[in-house]
Amino acid sequence: MTSKQVPVTSSAVPAKSSAYAAAGVDIDSKMTGIADIKKLVATTKTSGVLGGIGSFGGLFRSPGAGMVLVASTDGVGTKLKVASMAKRHTTVGQDIVNHCVNDILVQGAKPLFFLDYIGASRFDGQVFQDVVWGICKACKENGCALLGGETAEMPGLYPIGEYDLVGTIVGVVEKKKLITGSSIRAGDLIIGLPSGGLQTNGFSLARRVIFDRLGLTPQDLIPGTRMTVADSLLAVHRSFLKPVKALMDRKVPIRGMAHITGGGFVDNIPRVLPKTCDAVINRFSWIPPTIFNLIENQGKVDRDEMYRVFNMGIGFVIILRKNDAATAMTILKRLNQAPVIIGRIKKGTGKVSYEDIKQ
Repeated sequence: MTSKQVPVTSSAVPAKSSAYAAAGVDIDSKMTGIADIKKLVATTKTSGVLGGIGSFGGLFRSPGAGMVLVASTDGVGTKLKVASMAKRHTTVGQDIVNHCVNDILVQGAKPLFFLDYIGASRFDGQVFQDVVWGICKACKENGCALLGGETAEMPGLYPIGEYDLVGTIVGVVEKKKLITGSSIRAGDLIIGLPSGGLQTNGFSLARRVIFDRLGLTPQDLIPGTRMTVADSLLAVHRSFLKPVKALMDRKVPIRGMAHITGGGFVDNIPRVLPKTCDAVINRFSWIPPTIFNLIENQGKVDRDEMYRVFNMGIGFVIILRKNDAATAMTILKRLNQAPVIIGRIKKGTGKVSYEDIKQ
């Protein structure tokens, strides 16, 4: 009597009880989920992609001589707790892609490809698909390929029903077109572009005020508005690639840019300022959205701290010569970007200050 050997594959495993699944990690569920999103990921494929997902490493064609690769990694943070409370997971994938796109855009880079990390206590197929759907949506909108990623089940490390989301992006810029901020000079103007709400920063403080102190739920309306808490807090982090690219295509000379994330103006703008210049921001040049006023007033948060924790309604700034500001403003307005001149550059030591002058 001969015995028949059966290859051990993922399709064969479910017939037996799994000790690993009993311990909290279901490999088959995860692999099924990955297989389900392959077609979705394929829709983000660009001309530089070599192969598909599923290998140990993603492949992308080298951009060539004279080009500089620019890379960045970031996470969505505790905005994910709001997504879990609201049971809405299609926006956070867009958040992480757009956040990373903006980070490399500051140096003039356009995205090539993106990698994601999703970690959870237990794999939830529907949540996974919703998150990846958002990632793919933003990748396509930014002309960026989703090249691969990692999905990890780690019971005991993450709380049940929650997950972590992190992304890495790689982009490219011609070396001669790299924007470093070194050409910024006194007399330059600062243009601000409106943010998509809180974007991906300050949610620990926002949650404490809105949920803990005020006792609101995701379904409640933000006081004084017709927008729910969920709609306001989960508003998608905007990508500023298209408006900035429009300025570049029109040969508007950009001297420096900053993505206004955690740290606000005072920590982010100095990252591109020469040590001989200061940025002066007029906080009366725009009106912060209601959500920020609510957090400030109900949380009794100092105004300067608000402008350091949050973007206060300005998600990205562009610094250029005074003579180029009118052209830039015209282009941005035609794209319905609602640009605002929010400040100026003066001689200094590489810091940010405020001058609150009513218009």
